[in-house]
Amino acid sequence: MQIVFLDSTAIPKHIPIPRPNFAHEWIEYPYTSADQTIERAKDADIVITSKVIFDRQTLEQLPKLKLIAITATGTNNIDLVAAKELGIEVKNVTGYSSVTVPEHVLGLIFSLKHSLAGWLRDQTSAKWGESPQFCYFDYPITDVRGSTLGIVGKGCLGSEVGRLAQALGMHVLYAEHKNALTCREGYTPFNEVLKQADILTLHCPLTPDTENLINEETLSQMKKGAFLINTGRGPLVDEKALLKALTGGHLGGAALDVMAKEPPEKDNPLIVAAKTMPNLIITPHIAWASDGAVATLVKKVTQNMEAFVAQLNRK
Repeated sequence: MQIVFLDSTAIPKHIPIPRPNFAHEWIEYPYTSADQTIERAKDADIVITSKVIFDRQTLEQLPKLKLIAITATGTNNIDLVAAKELGIEVKNVTGYSSVTVPEHVLGLIFSLKHSLAGWLRDQTSAKWGESPQFCYFDYPITDVRGSTLGIVGKGCLGSEVGRLAQALGMHVLYAEHKNALTCREGYTPFNEVLKQADILTLHCPLTPDTENLINEETLSQMKKGAFLINTGRGPLVDEKALLKALTGGHLGGAALDVMAKEPPEKDNPLIVAAKTMPNLIITPHIAWASDGAVATLVKKVTQNMEAFVAQLNRK
């Protein structure tokens, strides 16, 4: 079996992927561009990738390919219909970030509510030293306890965020699907969550129905001064509308771990704004990446390959 890892730098260097227990040739590339994919994968039986695009046209030119092992949960970079038609199995990994992502979200909640980014940024200047008294009050500080947290998505990540938030004394609302005709038990209508939430956090998958779920209309329904957190997928949020809501003062702040295009352009308006706006926090898609989560992820990737080959050998 030839195994080709197309974007190995998607995994931190200090956590290597365990080699599978079947005979194989291992080839590894740090990055692979769209015009390099076919040449590098043409002889592969198994491809490992995080974000390399495999559309129908690409898959049709890889007749030897049997398995795409994804080092992530999301499969939106693979044409799953074409893969199935061509007999190519796709295996992703779920559940590996069920601790680290909720912890990251809690960290962002505290950062926004206590304006930590503003205070930390001030320490790059002499502002505190020049203060006429022992402290100053340039940024708002509000309590986490007693706040209402709206959660969009009640899978393992959304549920764990809710559990942690309740332990902190927050009031948690799980949003029903937008435009749903009925509201399930344990959920609150989507528009009601927008109106009530002091903080809205996104943990739903990216689908045609959820793309730009947070847009000018939905942002306008949010409580004035509320915070938005997105650790899900960048295209869940209309970035232009978000920046408008921030600069116009309707939103109190936002924290993003994902962007519509990754990596973002240097002149992306949100990236530029984050340099001067203390209420806009951007982290580079690393909410998932604690050492424990990554170790679990790579172990499961190897297990997926071993299970697949074992199944082939039984046929």
